[in-house]
Amino acid sequence: MKFLVEIDIMPRKELLDPQGKAVTNGLHNIGFTSLDNVRVGKHINYEVEAESENAAKEQAENACKKLLANLVMESYHIHISAI
Repeated sequence: MKFLVEIDIMPRKELLDPQGKAVTNGLHNIGFTSLDNVRVGKHINYEVEAESENAAKEQAENACKKLLANLVMESYHIHISAI
């Protein structure tokens, strides 16, 4: 079966997000003053052939742990859908 894997990687909430802070300041400067605490992360999509949804998720977990996410500073969420 073929699956679409979507991974959202975000800085951990307890850590400073300098990129998010810069975006927050930029938004305030152009009039979006009601927005606050912007966090900036990564969104990764890929297609994979796998025997099952669980197999696709296990592969995505391994990819996150080995390369895609810095587990000291980032957390991730995986969504799998059949295509």
